[in-house]
Amino acid sequence: MDQAYRDAITKMESQGVDPEYVLGWQGGYLGHPEREEQRVTDAYTAGYEDGQAKTTDGMDKWKK
Repeated sequence: MDQAYRDAITKMESQGVDPEYVLGWQGGYLGHPEREEQRVTDAYTAGYEDGQAKTTDGMDKWKK
């Protein structure tokens, strides 16, 4: 993993971002296929899209 990936995950976890967003972000960043439809949540989808764009701009919305 690259340092940007590690830094982003550490930041999200330390700020209490919804774990579904974090999992989605990881999958999008790494280029994994999306989850099957019945397991997708709004937080996961938002994280997946941000991960694909390699940004954490949307994570504030998902802080708990």
